[in-house]
Amino acid sequence: MNLDIKFMSYRRFATIGSVVLLILSIGSLSFKGLNLGLDFSGGTLIEVSYDDAADLSEIRDLMFNNGFDDFQVVNFGSNSDVLIKVADKDGNSQLGDVIYKFLQEADSSTELKRIEFVGPQIGSELRDQGGLGMLVALGMILLYVAFRFQYKFALGAVAALAHDVVIILGLFSILSWDFDLTVLAALLAVIGYSLNDTIVVSDRMRENFRGERGFEPEEIVNRSINQTLSRTLITSLTTLLVLFALFIFGGDMIRGFSQALIIGVLIGTYSSIYVVANMLLGLSITQDDLAIPEPEGAEFDDMP
Repeated sequence: MNLDIKFMSYRRFATIGSVVLLILSIGSLSFKGLNLGLDFSGGTLIEVSYDDAADLSEIRDLMFNNGFDDFQVVNFGSNSDVLIKVADKDGNSQLGDVIYKFLQEADSSTELKRIEFVGPQIGSELRDQGGLGMLVALGMILLYVAFRFQYKFALGAVAALAHDVVIILGLFSILSWDFDLTVLAALLAVIGYSLNDTIVVSDRMRENFRGERGFEPEEIVNRSINQTLSRTLITSLTTLLVLFALFIFGGDMIRGFSQALIIGVLIGTYSSIYVVANMLLGLSITQDDLAIPEPEGAEFDDMP
């Protein structure tokens, strides 16, 4: 089915929408920041099990009654296994033993499986290394796309990826969702997913710029997006089906991971259509930019 949607006729509205989302995201990240999870802020993780199904609300009440207010209580594996995360920026490594003691006093069947302590220094190192990892990934992508296509495509691809990452981080900041290592892993996955979509669209644009003559750049961009639209939508929809299943049935442990990926797929699909194309048209992409250079001496090949 040949589609003829004039995507680029709406690019100004898309630009305004992206700018508004970016301003809101950067503003929230600057003034409110992220609600860092245990992996980054430091704290204690305790895993316990019970003979019968655990009453999570009762465990939360015990935590509140013993003076804790920044914690998370979730089932881990089965309904009789419980994982407790407690933020502790003071670095009290004995906190796990204290919590296990009053849990056992409330229910003698409580069995300790593990206690893990993450100091604030380790948490800050994880945060810094994770941020550095994202910057390195974006830098390598810039080089790869510039080598494979052209520097204007590289700038468009990196702009789209940075656009996706900033908006995801902004939503986590605005909505005060926990940001932990699973969410960081989801961000890196979003970069790979969005890049794949961008490469497919960019590849078709390059083919059309080289093969189609007598058309304006905006018309070639529209044609390229329409030709790859069905592939983009099918890929996004099938990915979202899996992610929504994870979000609904995966439990609290991977909820942040699935949330970040769901947002990333939606934003990534949008950015591969509008952000990259907007950048290319803004940089005045032409057919000459993508013309295959003739080898030296080619002009003499046809001479008798």
